[in-house]
Amino acid sequence: MAEHRHFRDAAAAIGTSQPALSGAVAALEEALGAQLVERTTRRVIITPLGERVAEHARRVLSTLHALTEEVEAARRPFTGPLHLGVIPTVAPYLLPAVLRMVRDGYPDLELHVHEERTPSLLEGLTAGRLDVLLLALPAGGTAPTRDIPLFDEDFVLVTPPEHELAGRVDVPRDVLLDLDVLLLEEGHCLRDQTLDICREIGAEISGGSTRAAGLSTLVQLVAGGLGVTLLPATALEVEASRTDRLAAVRFATPAPGRRIGLATRPGSARSAEYDRFAASLREVLRELPVRIVE
Repeated sequence: MAEHRHFRDAAAAIGTSQPALSGAVAALEEALGAQLVERTTRRVIITPLGERVAEHARRVLSTLHALTEEVEAARRPFTGPLHLGVIPTVAPYLLPAVLRMVRDGYPDLELHVHEERTPSLLEGLTAGRLDVLLLALPAGGTAPTRDIPLFDEDFVLVTPPEHELAGRVDVPRDVLLDLDVLLLEEGHCLRDQTLDICREIGAEISGGSTRAAGLSTLVQLVAGGLGVTLLPATALEVEASRTDRLAAVRFATPAPGRRIGLATRPGSARSAEYDRFAASLREVLRELPVRIVE
């Protein structure tokens, strides 16, 4: 409730009905003898006391999850549920290899995949809703994480086929100074990485008024001639197969890029499992256009 500020959305997130959740909150307020939320026709406002109660609840749930995790890890490794959070600019391109590895190597592991943007993933990890994240490193966030690098990958500039740079290699990143670079909408770490690269060379990238919710839409905007964009190397083959109106431009070494890895809670009882999981991932990801970080 504290995250969604709406009974309907919060109920959907936890798999219950809106009346049931509203009744549970009302019962808690009656038991505490205090108002935790202000109900309006459009949204829920959390009272200052409600915010403090929610924060206490998060800590209790996190502690309970850690206890459950420790017992499960001691009982038998690589069994039971594992909630894996993945960012949208990684999920479509790495998950086939990840799922194949889990199916073949860890048949007793009950994998649950959650595709969310980085801030939501980090919140879920801290709260105990998620066990391990697959995302761009460093993970960042306000709470500490234990980061396990997997690989580095280059960014590729993608343009329409008639663009003057189409198909070129060893292009300096300074070319971005004169290009209309399209961006993902706010909340995507790839958007922030693209902006950081542009700032490094002194480019002021606004991306115009066009924003895309995902890479597939972004690629279609490029194919339609609205501009160019940066694409992770692991996404190029999949996204380029969706249209014949896309050309790749390779940057000169060192090319801009990103590091992908796992992030877990520090001191997790399953740390040894996650290290072995990472080692297995590195092996299956060697077939991709990446540089494995040993």
